[in-house]
Amino acid sequence: MENTGMTEKEQVAIMIDIYTDLQRIQKAEDRDKEISNQLRKVRAKLEAMGVVAENLTME
Repeated sequence: MENTGMTEKEQVAIMIDIYTDLQRIQKAEDRDKEISNQLRKVRAKLEAMGVVAENLTME
């Protein structure tokens, strides 16, 4: 197994966040708004880690 620098508990916490975020999108009355909110949150986290999120934008 590749060492990612994260503990197993950290990886589990990330997967729980992803799972609950997807459930929020699935249950949202306004899915487009919820998706935009989720993207905004992730973009902020990426940029805080020095990743330019604009380079990841799909067309």
